[in-house]
Amino acid sequence: MQSSAPDVETYLTEVPGDRKVVLARLRELCRAELKGFTEVMAYGMPTYQRGGVAEVAFASQKQYLSLYVMRGDVRDTFAERLAGQDMGKGCLRFRRPDRVDFDLVRDLLRATAATPGPVC
Repeated sequence: MQSSAPDVETYLTEVPGDRKVVLARLRELCRAELKGFTEVMAYGMPTYQRGGVAEVAFASQKQYLSLYVMRGDVRDTFAERLAGQDMGKGCLRFRRPDRVDFDLVRDLLRATAATPGPVC
C-alpha cells in the first residue's frame, strides 16, 4: 500500500497501532546503521538512499510488513539466514509484527552500509 505521506513522521502516524511500534523500531535501526544515507519518502514508503540511490526501504503492506534490501550482493551474503524467510526478489516479508527478526535486519543494514554496491 503506497502512502502519499510527505515524510516518514507522517507515514508512521498513518500506520495501524500494532504495526506502528515495529515500523518505528525499523526506522531507528535504519537511522542508526545507515550512516551517510538520506531518509526520504520514495514509492510511497520510507527509503534510505546513498548518493541518490535507494538501497533500503520498509513499508506496511496489507498482509505483511516488508523490508526492501535492494542490494543483491547483500542478499547473497545472507542467503543461508534468509533461506527460511518469506522473500520476494528484494523484499523480506514479515506476516506478523511480532515476527520481525531485528537481529537479522540489523545485520542486513550493517552489511549494506559497509560498502556501496549495485542495486537491483
